[in-house]
Amino acid sequence: MLLKDLPADARPREKLLARGAGALSDSELLALLLRTGIVGKSVLHLADELLADPKDNPNGFGGIAGLLNASMTDLQRIKGIGPAKQAELIAVLELARRALAQQLKTKTIFATPDTVTQYLQLHLSNRPYEVFAVLFVDAHHRMLALEEMFRGSLTQSSVYPREVVLRALHHQATAVVLAHNHPSGSVQPSRADEAITQTLKAALALLDIRVLDHVIVAPGESLSMAERGLM
Repeated sequence: MLLKDLPADARPREKLLARGAGALSDSELLALLLRTGIVGKSVLHLADELLADPKDNPNGFGGIAGLLNASMTDLQRIKGIGPAKQAELIAVLELARRALAQQLKTKTIFATPDTVTQYLQLHLSNRPYEVFAVLFVDAHHRMLALEEMFRGSLTQSSVYPREVVLRALHHQATAVVLAHNHPSGSVQPSRADEAITQTLKAALALLDIRVLDHVIVAPGESLSMAERGLM
């Protein structure tokens, strides 16, 4: 069924204007962004397919987070998602990142712990490979910068404390939050994760730079090693 054939109060745009964005499902919000479907497939049907579990539908990305973190190559393979729609989806993700970054730069990270996690998830959770990043923090516990430092399977030999120290000095950071993703989907820390945390804590402590947390993210999940008492 085409959107124009739906009752007025069931059309996503009219529903949003009448009841607010919170009244819309993920598929309806995505349909508003996509605007048009393709021949034989309404925009709502297309939105449902894109949000489906990839195990059930080869065109699915497993929800909003998976879709917004999809690469240009992933989007190009979907019929009905041309350059204009690809650009819009990527722009939405970038706007979300910038909005969260603005909050972290103006408020202390302790006042917005959920925002820290959301920001790290948007940056790292859907990468197909492991990425180790460092969020540098000033004396007021506001974010200075987030930098991706290393890529690949995390081991003590693949993360160089000297590089982290140099970047902390460059930003004049007084503290850091360590972060990395687990492409496997599990956020449980490994022994290597714990060892790297302790190694970096010791290296940074020599310069009186604190490690506030080490956050592990995966699609839809996150774990704070500080909250688990693993620091």
